[in-house]
Amino acid sequence: MNTGTGNSNSNANSGDSGNGDIGDIGDISGVGDIVLEQPARGRLITADERELPVPAMLRYVAADPLAVHLDFPAEVSLDRTSVTWTFGRALLDDGLRSPSGGGDVHIWPCGENRTVLEFHSPFGLALLRFETAALRRFLLRTYAVVPEGQEDLDEAVDRGLTALFGSV
Repeated sequence: MNTGTGNSNSNANSGDSGNGDIGDIGDISGVGDIVLEQPARGRLITADERELPVPAMLRYVAADPLAVHLDFPAEVSLDRTSVTWTFGRALLDDGLRSPSGGGDVHIWPCGENRTVLEFHSPFGLALLRFETAALRRFLLRTYAVVPEGQEDLDEAVDRGLTALFGSV
């Protein structure tokens, strides 16, 4: 889902050593406060099959453990505002192995070393290619903070409902 303009978040415990491991994420006792950010170099695949470099930031907020965010700076959007796409962490994980997704976001492997993310919006379609290793490293870091199956779903549902309907 395209969530519109992105927010700048602090890079708490980034832990990206750049060599493929997840690095040291430090003490995770206050896990809800952790925000992981990892720069990602994407390539926008154009209609004439050219590829243009696109900077992006992968972001994970432990307080919202089921979601990942992909932030794009204003200079790469059509309307010159920063854009954040938010989608399921499980979708990203599944898409690294096989074609996955529905609705606005689709993800699939493209050969052994690349992954394509396809975003649909009212303004059109964007295809972006990323290095699979970078996406996998990011996912491993998120699972080090909140392991798969350890997400507090009741709290996540409450936050989602509050975001949709406000506090009652």
